[in-house]
Amino acid sequence: MSIIIFIIILLVLVLVHEFGHFFTAKKFGIRVDEFGFGFPPKIFGKKFGETEYSLNLLPIGGFVKIFGENPNDDPAKDGARNTNGPDEDRKFYNKAKWKQAIVLFAGVFMNFLLAWLLFASTLFIGSPLATDSIPKGALEQMTEKIVVLGVASKSPAEKAGLEAGDILTAIETNNEKMETPTLDEFIAFTDKPGETIRISYLRSGEEKSVDLIPEANDEVGRALIGIMPYTLISGKFNFFESINYGLQTTLLTSRDTIVGLKKLVFGGPESKAIRESVIGPVGLAKVTGVVFDVGVGYLLSFAALISVSLAVINLVPFPALDGGRLFFLLIEKIKGSRINPKVANTANMIGFGILILLMVLVTFNDIVKFF
Repeated sequence: MSIIIFIIILLVLVLVHEFGHFFTAKKFGIRVDEFGFGFPPKIFGKKFGETEYSLNLLPIGGFVKIFGENPNDDPAKDGARNTNGPDEDRKFYNKAKWKQAIVLFAGVFMNFLLAWLLFASTLFIGSPLATDSIPKGALEQMTEKIVVLGVASKSPAEKAGLEAGDILTAIETNNEKMETPTLDEFIAFTDKPGETIRISYLRSGEEKSVDLIPEANDEVGRALIGIMPYTLISGKFNFFESINYGLQTTLLTSRDTIVGLKKLVFGGPESKAIRESVIGPVGLAKVTGVVFDVGVGYLLSFAALISVSLAVINLVPFPALDGGRLFFLLIEKIKGSRINPKVANTANMIGFGILILLMVLVTFNDIVKFF
């Protein structure tokens, strides 16, 4: 079930992103030859008007084939219509640079717009948010709960029966009890090696409780029960507050995603932890199942979080990404002429190959981590 939900989320995010390119290209009179979900080989394609809509085998992205975006396209070889004649002025690279830039940026903009809508919707219905990047004004009016994202094998939590998706509501010993603890309070409270702790939680709306004994862990220097906890922050706002705080949440999440990506690439004290937390399609599908168990509203904000990540990554000035194409466009603007098509195409092919390799490595890491 989680795989199906994840594919639906991915489909929506990709279609929204590619629709940005598609819509602006059409508005500027640029011919769009194909709108594809996934990467080839092609499974199915149907042509409506001048554009073919295709479904491809690898569901890890999508693309819009814009006429003239690749100056080296040979219509005699790929079956496209003649590049001369009435369609000559409909080539992407024959349009003004500012129009090309808008077409390239439109996909990223649509992902930001979608994230804003999803965060605002989550705040409006009062569901938990899947991000810690929340504006102060909203945070002051919100409550916190802890959800179990994962359970370690053979840990006290697994032996007691805790599962991913459980929402923790209280913790207690014979001497003290704490209702709705914060994450820091929960971690401090469970640092009691050898002492029996009762944990109350919600599972599918039903209140339950378990007794377990935390085990000392020399590696981290404290006792653990063996769960991956995550803070659920929720609050219900009116329409205009939701729109306002939804936008601020999107901007703060974008900022924090950029900071995290910078630390991941350039290193630093937190880079190792960030690398270990990176997950790919398999990991996202696994986490989607847990998120869905928490609630549909939480799933919406989780999709918003992925949408922001997709937008930020696409803005990176790396060949084959939108940011790389925008960077090439800037160079062309500065030098006053187009980059040699062979150089641009080679760079994009190498960049695409590196991205596929990274995807394979991350997927392999997901399989090792989750199975």
